[in-house]
Amino acid sequence: MNDLVPFALTVALVCEAVLLAMLLWSILVPARRLWPPQRVSWFSQTMVWPPTLAVFAAAILVGLAEWNMLDWPLWLRWGACLPLILAGNAVVWPAALGIGLDATSGAEAELKTDGFYLWSRNPQYVADMGILIGWAILSATPAAWIIATGGVIAFALAPFAEEPWLEEVYGAPYRTYRKRTPRFFGFPSRQDADYSV
Repeated sequence: MNDLVPFALTVALVCEAVLLAMLLWSILVPARRLWPPQRVSWFSQTMVWPPTLAVFAAAILVGLAEWNMLDWPLWLRWGACLPLILAGNAVVWPAALGIGLDATSGAEAELKTDGFYLWSRNPQYVADMGILIGWAILSATPAAWIIATGGVIAFALAPFAEEPWLEEVYGAPYRTYRKRTPRFFGFPSRQDADYSV
């Protein structure tokens, strides 16, 4: 199975490079953005979902193949990773299903400002970062850390590509929401929470 590690790592790094290039392009050239897509289609979903899923799959494969190569103690690995992985999954799935799979894929939908979106404008990205970091801690392998680092960078950049589009689509309600709610995680400010402006 160790022969699989270089292949899985290469796949993950190529996928992360594609995602990062797509996000950077969208940040620097918002009029011709790739994320969120101008129009959600099978092609736009193919540009995002397979590379994202490949990153997670590769992290799992290299983690299993080189399990605890760093020889970290069990208490650290399970004590730190379990909350991150469990909390990440407890947030990402309800948050994704709460706004719908089309909206998760970049389609216009109702502005979601409650539930997990009350504490973070990007709960899915935060949760995905937590899952990747949790797995890197649990598997304790350098290859998993390399993949997790690239994934975290991509998930951290994604809101910067999305925010101009969100403001364009939702206008004043989004600007009010943005002022009140942290980008990644925190306590909402005590400003008026009426987003129907």
